[in-house]
Amino acid sequence: MRYFLILCRILVGATFIVSGLVKANDPLGFSYKLEEYFAESALNWPALEPWSLALAMLACLGEVVLGFAILVGGRMRLATTATLVLTLFFGWLTAYTDNCNQRQKDGEKMTYTVVVNGKEEVRDKTCVTDCGCFGDAMKGSLGRSLTPRESFYKDLILFVFLLPVFIVSWRKPGIAFNSADDDKPLLVGGLVLVALWSWVFGWSFFLTFTLVGILGYLLIKRLVSGVKAEWLTAGWVTVLTVLFMWYCLEHLPMKDYRPFAVGKSIPEGMAVPEGEKPDVYETVLTYKNMKTGEVKDFNSKDYPWQDSTWVWQATENKLIQEGYHPPIHDFVLTDVDGVDVTEGIMSEANPVVLIVSKDITEAATHCQPNINALAAEAFKNGWYVYGVTASGYEQIEEFRHTHQNAFDYLRCDGTVLKTIIRSNPGVLLLQQGVVRGQWHCNDTPSIEEAKKALK
Repeated sequence: MRYFLILCRILVGATFIVSGLVKANDPLGFSYKLEEYFAESALNWPALEPWSLALAMLACLGEVVLGFAILVGGRMRLATTATLVLTLFFGWLTAYTDNCNQRQKDGEKMTYTVVVNGKEEVRDKTCVTDCGCFGDAMKGSLGRSLTPRESFYKDLILFVFLLPVFIVSWRKPGIAFNSADDDKPLLVGGLVLVALWSWVFGWSFFLTFTLVGILGYLLIKRLVSGVKAEWLTAGWVTVLTVLFMWYCLEHLPMKDYRPFAVGKSIPEGMAVPEGEKPDVYETVLTYKNMKTGEVKDFNSKDYPWQDSTWVWQATENKLIQEGYHPPIHDFVLTDVDGVDVTEGIMSEANPVVLIVSKDITEAATHCQPNINALAAEAFKNGWYVYGVTASGYEQIEEFRHTHQNAFDYLRCDGTVLKTIIRSNPGVLLLQQGVVRGQWHCNDTPSIEEAKKALK
């Protein structure tokens, strides 16, 4: 039984540490995923949307601290209970996501009702297609993320291994803070499993972080004992995790798994490889028979356009065959006249600097002097500079004049801009569609630094 419990603790503890660190590497990205879930058309928890970032960081911190607690035996009743609650919640969330997606694929039209100006209004329900359980890391390293169903099975497996640890923790005498004999198999086994996860995600940082956390724990045990050592260990891991998240927020994710990472080609990311087929849609036209009241769906070839008793109600593009989804989609740059200039910018041999602001009304203003300086030097060197935002042109012009931006702005989908860079604004350096550099606005480069990125 002892060896089985050790195995369970290693599997659950190491997996929770890595899962938390993957999301802590990109806390903004995780908060965007939570916003999708909190939306009125999804879970209908809009009151939580303003707290998305705080909740995302709290969840990341909780996973890492609880993972360490299970490995070192710290406050096991509290740790296993909190871990069980998290596992059950995420299991419910992935099951809900899978069910929603499956019903949508089966052609079920899901709606919800809201009251607008005293009148009921029926709206389409939104399904979150990717639960974001391992952030973008799984997609960036293995080519695809876990499906909601696979994520549910992952949570189910964790629950199976966690349950025995939870039960034993609450039975007398419970599970105590690790002794030296306990540390040997648990810490070594935990490091081995974290190393395996590091290999899967192509990043040794997870192993380094875990090793630093364990070294701090061993030092604390040498200096103090008892309950104080347990809480000090939790505090040590908390400080490490918070510092890591703070760095990733104030700069950029340490490891970029997204399709816009440095070295990636945007045109290649938008292309459908030879032999692959895109999604196939069918246009469904809904008509109502005004004599009988019958509502019926037709395709685009057999709809009753000559029969006046049938009146059009709605048009929907229904997915009938799922195909290849390129990593980059909806990336379209348009100028002030609405002209698509994407191809020209992607094929430009001279460097192109894009100042990306998903919402220009929320753009950090303290970065503007450095951005303007970079733009001025870039123009002198024959480079192109554009701002890119999802905001309207009235807001753009007001912002440009207030902050003296000497470059034109283009427009792009806001969701795409959030994916491109986790900074508002952020700096992207392109050459023939390849990302040569990417900077948080706090790290806006000089022209010399930008030139180095081109080499």
